[in-house]
Formats: sequence, structure tokens, C-alpha cells
Amino acid sequence: MRFLLYNMRYGAGAGALFNLPFPGFGYLRRNPRNLRRIVEFIRSSHPDIVGLVEIDGGSYLRSNRCCQAELIAGELGHYHLYQGKYAPLAMASAIPLLSKQGNAILSRQEITGETFHYFEHGMKRLVIEATTGNITVFLVHLSLKFRHRQHQLDALYELVRPVAGPCIVAGDFNVFWGDRELRLFAAACDLVNANAECLPSYPSRNPSRQLDFIFHSRHLRTCHFEVPRIRLSDHCPLICDFELT
Repeated sequence: MRFLLYNMRYGAGAGALFNLPFPGFGYLRRNPRNLRRIVEFIRSSHPDIVGLVEIDGGSYLRSNRCCQAELIAGELGHYHLYQGKYAPLAMASAIPLLSKQGNAILSRQEITGETFHYFEHGMKRLVIEATTGNITVFLVHLSLKFRHRQHQLDALYELVRPVAGPCIVAGDFNVFWGDRELRLFAAACDLVNANAECLPSYPSRNPSRQLDFIFHSRHLRTCHFEVPRIRLSDHCPLICDFELT
């Protein structure tokens, strides 16, 4: 089974042009050519399950009201789940562009269970829990603030620990203090970091930090792990092949 994780920056692209004519302007315009390249990269990787962080749910400016998760899933022939990353009553959910910022899980097999959890702390609060086949997947995008991340990890532990079967916990954890922020969480949940060599994934132009993680339960074994050096986002993707133990 192949799992692909990608913070795709809403398909907006990367590089110097992203910040022209002013910093962050790339978030305000469409980049269909870059999105097409992302689709082709994902297709060429032949994933069974895909976790997509920072995906547009249908804003006018970035995607012409087209849900990127639905588009990519359609191209792959996958099932999909999409949800906005901000809590339903949060101020960000009332702002048109921000309200369409979310995360998604795509799966070759039918998704037979889904739950959208929201942390109590931080701005980015969404946890997608999905069941496909006999695998439970949690997808997250944690807070930029250290204190909020610690509260979020505590809450994530409460969600993950009861899962009895094969489990994957993945996403952009934003651990700017390094992977030591996650050691207690992983140990408490009895999870293994698939990235045994701690390969960095951010920034894509010259990766130096490990912000994106794929953890798995001991029901699974990592057969292959890689961080492809592609620059279609500010993050590099992660690819992991698993087998059941």
C-alpha cells in the first residue's frame, strides 16, 4: 500500500514569482498549470491513499469555484473527503477565501468511515479521520504556535490511542523546534515515524526542516520511504510504502 502526503499550498505554486507583485500574492490568483503538474505528479506516483494539506475547496480567486479535492480524485479515480480547516463558528470560516482552505483524503478503496474533529486550541483545528479498507487515517495541520501545538497533540492522542487496528497519522505538524516535539506523542500512541532518516521536506527549494510527518502503528511496516525533490509547492511531498505485519 502506498501513502502519499503533500502540503500542496492550494496549488498556488512556489518560487520568486509567488511573492510578486507583493509577498503572498500567489494565494490570490489561479495557477492552473501548476495544479495540473501536481495532478500529474500524484497520478505518476500511483498512491493508494493520499493526504492533501492546504487544498482549495472551491474559492473563486484560486480555483474558479472548483473543489481541488474533487478534481484530483476524479483524475485518479479515487474516493475523497474534503473539509475546511477552520472550526465552523470561527471568524475565518466567514471569510470567503479562508473558508475554502481545507485538507483532504483520497483513497483508491471506498472510504467507509469519516469523522471531522476540531481541536479546541489554535487557528487551524481540523482533524480528518477516515477509514478505508482496514486502515484508519488521521490527517492534521497543526498550529504555528508551540503552546497551541502541545494542546493539539494532547487532543490528538485522545483520538488516536483507542484505535485498535492499522493506523496512519500524517500531516504538516509545523514542529519548528524539531521532531523532539513529537516524541512523547508518538511514544504514548505507540506510533513509528516512517521517515527513519529524518529527511527534510521544507522549504522545497532547499529542504532543511522536517515539518511533514507520516506516523504508523506497529500493524504496518515501512518498505520504502522517499521525499521527492519537486517544487510545485513550498513543501516537498512524502511517499511511503507499507505492508501489514
